[in-house]
Amino acid sequence: MWIYKVKDYQEMSRRAAALLSAQIIAKPDSILGLATGSTPVGTYEYLVSWYQAGVLDFSEVRVVNLDEYRGISRDDEQSYYYFMKKHLFDHVNIRPENTHIPDGCGSYAEAVTQAYETLIRLLGGADLQLLGIGRNGHIGFNEPGDSFTETCHCVALAKSTIEANKRFFTREEDVPREAYTMGIGTIMRAKKIVLLASGEDKAEALRGALEGPITSWLPASVLRLHHDVTVVADEAALSLVNG
Repeated sequence: MWIYKVKDYQEMSRRAAALLSAQIIAKPDSILGLATGSTPVGTYEYLVSWYQAGVLDFSEVRVVNLDEYRGISRDDEQSYYYFMKKHLFDHVNIRPENTHIPDGCGSYAEAVTQAYETLIRLLGGADLQLLGIGRNGHIGFNEPGDSFTETCHCVALAKSTIEANKRFFTREEDVPREAYTMGIGTIMRAKKIVLLASGEDKAEALRGALEGPITSWLPASVLRLHHDVTVVADEAALSLVNG
């Protein structure tokens, strides 16, 4: 595991974008596992700017997103499909048919998750998986629990996750209570993983992930078992980590 300690969110975003760019340049038809939420927004801004400057070409890139709320349509402004179009897809030359996100409006949860897991496996898994970390240590929407879930699945969101996400909605009652997510096994099969963290509110979770026991009660801790993980975190997020 490599840990890059950077000054602030802006530097974290630039460093993460550089890692993603290097992957695309080295392998133009890369499978990128991408994340949503406030953490990667700056990373996507850098990628868009570098594409507009002629540095990057997304024409052969394929994307598999980590997760999506259950029961929310793609044209809903709070859907992760909408998020990805707003922050990345609509601003680069990626082909729509090469962007994959779980179907939030699928009628049967098991059918949605099995189809998405099959798709990811047929593509060969992510060459590089981008992750954020939740305040409770979740990655994707894999919440703390009794065991690591192997494959894509539907999860009931923890109260702390709902609390963290309510800022994106008009009311807390509007926050979906369930989501589809890649499983821990799905994530761990990625060839490379980049974990981003910014801010004091992520410090305790990041310390647990990097220094605590490897446990399903702090899902991000499992990343220490992966052969190629890069952590890019700012000073505030790493403030509780020794050394």
